[in-house]
Amino acid sequence: MTAEVLNGTRLAQRIRSQIRKQLKELTFTPGLAVIQVGNDPASSLYIKHKQRDCAKVHIHSELHHLPADTSQQTLIHKIEVLNVRQDIHAILVQIPLPKHIDAQESVDSIAPHKDVDGLTALNLGNIFINRESVTPCTPAGIIRLIESADVPIQGKHAVCVGRSHLVGKPIGIMLLNRNATVTYCHSKTQNLAAVIKKADILVAAVGKPEFITAEMVKKNATVIDVGINNVNGKLVGDVKFDEVKEIAGYITPVPGGVGPLTRAMLLENTLKLAINNNSTL
Repeated sequence: MTAEVLNGTRLAQRIRSQIRKQLKELTFTPGLAVIQVGNDPASSLYIKHKQRDCAKVHIHSELHHLPADTSQQTLIHKIEVLNVRQDIHAILVQIPLPKHIDAQESVDSIAPHKDVDGLTALNLGNIFINRESVTPCTPAGIIRLIESADVPIQGKHAVCVGRSHLVGKPIGIMLLNRNATVTYCHSKTQNLAAVIKKADILVAAVGKPEFITAEMVKKNATVIDVGINNVNGKLVGDVKFDEVKEIAGYITPVPGGVGPLTRAMLLENTLKLAINNNSTL
């Protein structure tokens, strides 16, 4: 039996619709500032999508584009200026940054109450003590996708392939917070395929095109593909979709799965921060 495809595009549309309704009740306009250093093509495209999404729900967005040779000090100064602007409720530093800039130091310069990506040490730390507030957008989107299909998390074995602090580590802890038993896999994991095959919920965030094959997937597993890889001009995930869909119970496509939810969670986080920040003024 072919897996049910989890349609992130459709769910993101519903979330944006809910956000538009909530925004109509506000007496102010939420503001999102995005800082881009350099001209990474994928980042530029992603920022355009973010700006378009903001326009759809009537969130004010502005791009602060800095040259690739911008110093760490200059970037942090830009962040500090945005930290004190009352019309900006959410700040995002677009990653990747040029190699001479320390990404985590830059992100940690964002005031935690304006950290829309949930990547400051404080907000990441809150996940670890099960005090989730603003959570990283991709992991938040993954949880929303799983919950939208009424897939049970409690008591299930979740396997995260990848351990980045952007996706792998936080999604594992967020699943643990929902009472899953969680295993992390990475390049040093022994018997990798055997470990992956134990997963009731499999999150593939390894960055290798079609790395996960049907033989590695447990029957009726929920397979969440976070990968976005350009192969000969075509976007493919970390999962061999056509094979795995014949084994899994649920599966996300690439594109149209996790990606749209990541952007929807950015809007939701912006709204949450705007409401919280405005109430404290």
